[in-house]
Amino acid sequence: MIVDDHPVVRDGLRGMFDGLTDITVVAEARDGREALAAARTERPDVVLMDLRMPVLDGLGAIRRLRVEQPDVRVIVLTTYDGDGDISRALAEGVAGYLLKDAPREELHAAVRTAGAGGRVLAPAVTAHLMGRLAPVPATVPSPREVEVLALIARGAANKEVARVLLISETTVKTHLKHVFAKLGVDNRAAAVAVALQRRLI
Repeated sequence: MIVDDHPVVRDGLRGMFDGLTDITVVAEARDGREALAAARTERPDVVLMDLRMPVLDGLGAIRRLRVEQPDVRVIVLTTYDGDGDISRALAEGVAGYLLKDAPREELHAAVRTAGAGGRVLAPAVTAHLMGRLAPVPATVPSPREVEVLALIARGAANKEVARVLLISETTVKTHLKHVFAKLGVDNRAAAVAVALQRRLI
């Protein structure tokens, strides 16, 4: 079933499935309320659902479908790829999230995957999520920061480090702050542990 409030989009999507023997468009709807009514009658296996629609939006329809027909597999098909839209849709348990510029073959494969019980994300959405979840890479402390860290590892207090390196205690604290940020830690013990693990000292 195709659910979108733009007739041209529905026509285009229906045409993309013409001629396929394993996928049949059984219904169309222009908003979430029509989609729920059509789903009760046609019992589709997979629904291509737009997000922004009048009367009842895509997320509202998805929530209702999960209750009324939990076996229906919903693929969000939208022009929106923002954090909020993606997160809310995935939280509703959708089978996929595709953008409307997806090639015909990608759309066919997504419907088949969803119908078989799998999940699919648009490559751009996957890259977006991975970029958001990836940790900030650690960087290498400077030679002076390594000197400070080595003295800290031997049990030296900031005052002693300052005396040995002929710098002020304020400078020692600044070096430690930079070390913590570069190693992704928030205390001296953790900094020493990571430095030892990475063989920096």
